[in-house]
Amino acid sequence: MLQEIRGLILRDLDALVRELEAYPDTATLWATPPGLPNSGGNLALHLAGNLEHFVGAVLGGSGYLRDREAEFTTRGLPREEVVRRVRQARAAVATVLPRLREDDLARDFPVAVAGVRVGLGDFLAHLAVHLGYHLGQVDYHRRAVTGDPASVGAMAPRELVTARGDG
Repeated sequence: MLQEIRGLILRDLDALVRELEAYPDTATLWATPPGLPNSGGNLALHLAGNLEHFVGAVLGGSGYLRDREAEFTTRGLPREEVVRRVRQARAAVATVLPRLREDDLARDFPVAVAGVRVGLGDFLAHLAVHLGYHLGQVDYHRRAVTGDPASVGAMAPRELVTARGDG
């Protein structure tokens, strides 16, 4: 299951980069039209910070220091900088998760999360679902602010680690 969770997170981070690159410019990335409380830029910073913290720092000992408030209050960073941060989070996931073993999934996550103790496997699955949830919000935001209904091909089953031909 560990390989599949890692694959889902990496697949969706790659799709997040495609979403960010599909914005025509930095201004639309940071737009906040009525009814949409978060910009695509803030959602991407939140996802990168979340994974850098929980996977990179907590599981991998990277030393990353999270500023969760800044994930939602920062405005106007160049799109390339936001992409760089997402790629940095992807590198943390790609480096740290292969160090885990399947039997590690049965132990507790090393720190309490939102005031509760949770299993490592359960929390890694949560991180994957959290990423997919916000990836959908970024996709919706991009389409709303640009008027472009085109898909970037996010969450494609053909990109699952167990995908194989029909035969």
